[in-house]
Amino acid sequence: RNVLDQNCDWRLTLSFNLQFTEEKLGQAEKTELDAHLENLLCRAECTKQNTERIMKQTEVLLQPNPNVRIEEFLYEKLEKKVPTRMNNHEVLGQSMIESGSEFGPGTAYGNALIKCGETEKQIGGAEREFIQSSAINFLTPFRNFLEGDFKTILKERKLLQVKRLDLDAAKTRLKKARVPDARAVAEQDLRMTQSEFDRQAEITRLLLEGVSSTHAHHLRCLTDFVEAQTTYYAQSYQYMVDLQKQLGSFPSTFSSNNNQSSSSGGASISVPTIPLSASMLSPSPGLGLSGFHELRNSSGSRKARVLYDYDAAGSSELSLLADEVIMVSSVPGMDSDWLMGERGTQKGKVPITYLELLN
Repeated sequence: RNVLDQNCDWRLTLSFNLQFTEEKLGQAEKTELDAHLENLLCRAECTKQNTERIMKQTEVLLQPNPNVRIEEFLYEKLEKKVPTRMNNHEVLGQSMIESGSEFGPGTAYGNALIKCGETEKQIGGAEREFIQSSAINFLTPFRNFLEGDFKTILKERKLLQVKRLDLDAAKTRLKKARVPDARAVAEQDLRMTQSEFDRQAEITRLLLEGVSSTHAHHLRCLTDFVEAQTTYYAQSYQYMVDLQKQLGSFPSTFSSNNNQSSSSGGASISVPTIPLSASMLSPSPGLGLSGFHELRNSSGSRKARVLYDYDAAGSSELSLLADEVIMVSSVPGMDSDWLMGERGTQKGKVPITYLELLN
């Protein structure tokens, strides 16, 4: 009996392969799937291809370094924890803080570097949260579809193809049957293969129709991704606005140079500016803030050393050169961030953040 069963399986396999070959050569009848099922199959394949493309580009966005992406992929396949590393913003921030500490937090440049470094590290932290959120709420569902649902669809689709070939092979055997007994067996075989094909087509159809719910799920994931991006960019913008306010006392020669370069380059881009305060930089060792306070409450004048170059923004201001010594005094009604400076016959307002009062 085992020999007979093996002989029957061999004949069915041979018939299956023969049917497949003849179909490819156009020499055998082929059962076509209904149009609705064909459309569902095309839609599933389109979903798979576009999901892969979106995933790939999202991964590039979240991690531009291809070597790091490969490393993270290997760690994931080995089911090991990916080592924590600083991102580019955090590395830049750390470098700025270390450099600012070397120049000295009491100097304008060192203080500004430290402030910028702290902001870059804040942006790096926001970027890390954005990447984690995107990986969990966006990439993972997409990956689950490709590695789960779509693999199941592929499996059932291949099985449907096998059942179709079995059905067509049974039809061919029925056509070739001449003896009544052989024809009866062929008809019974055809009914059985037709039933199996119909059942498998229904299973495949139900799975393919589930792609619509996949689209709805991916739409929710896309919304989560956009919200995560919005949060990240809003946080980064706020961090930079706060930093810009802190850098309000930065020497204006740098900003004027930037304006000149942008105006000489042809078409320029309009960038919104934020009103800045002049309170970040503290005076260098000398009489300190208390000395300025005493000067404002008196009617006399004091000598002051200029810390940085300063270009006057108008005729009421006095341009300064670093390391020169001028006379300064307080004028009633003047803003607390300014003093009246005198150099020989020249006179004008000067910012106190550029000055060090001398004993």
